Amino acid sequence: MNFGRGCGTLGKLTEIKQTPLPPLTPGTLYLVATPIGNLEDITLRALRVLKECDVVAAEDTRHSGQLLKHFGISKPLLSYFQFNEARRSEEILERLRRGETVALVTDAGSPGISDPGQRVVSAAHAAGLRVEAVPGPCALVAALTASGLPADEFHFVGFLPHKSGQRRRQLERLRTVPGTLVFYESPYRIVKLLEELTDLYPTRKTLLARELTKKFEEFRAGLAGQLLEEMRARSVRGEFVVLVGPEPE
Repeated sequence: MNFGRGCGTLGKLTEIKQTPLPPLTPGTLYLVATPIGNLEDITLRALRVLKECDVVAAEDTRHSGQLLKHFGISKPLLSYFQFNEARRSEEILERLRRGETVALVTDAGSPGISDPGQRVVSAAHAAGLRVEAVPGPCALVAALTASGLPADEFHFVGFLPHKSGQRRRQLERLRTVPGTLVFYESPYRIVKLLEELTDLYPTRKTLLARELTKKFEEFRAGLAGQLLEEMRARSVRGEFVVLVGPEPE
């Protein structure tokens, strides 16, 4: 048996582990993806940025405070959310101008993907400040890759409008969009969405992904009408990712 080659590889891995990592870049806004359910999904890089940054800008400081506490991290928390994002953006930019490092997180997933963050990022770019993504969990990617639907071309919609007329018009416009359609939906409106999909997309394969990465993760696939009957017959909980495949040939 040849142990030399294996030992050499182990030596290289040990050398890589012992190589000191570069410090965070002053004046940088770090967009840190956080777990969407399973806490094991946080990355080593995300943990390092959260440990070494000067301040964490969080959508919900109580929620993010619990996440930091779970991993033994203590950092000042700055609240930003949909209704104060414009005002908080300037405070965050001022910190970046002073050379501070700011880690921006949402309650779950990647900042700016159907969550606050886009305004802060746009403002940082407009001010000529540095922005760096720390990628990780994202419900969109998790659901799409596990769905079996075409992922070479897809259109991410996020949450549809709450008003029925606006929702209907947007769904009608999307009928001509090629590839897989991806929506986010709450348990309170999933039946309404499936009713609309049954009417507008009756022959297209539809998939519901619920409670992704959590204990009760579930995937249900079929035609929208079939899924509608299932959802009507049960108590619905948890956030959904809804995927609609292309029109069958």
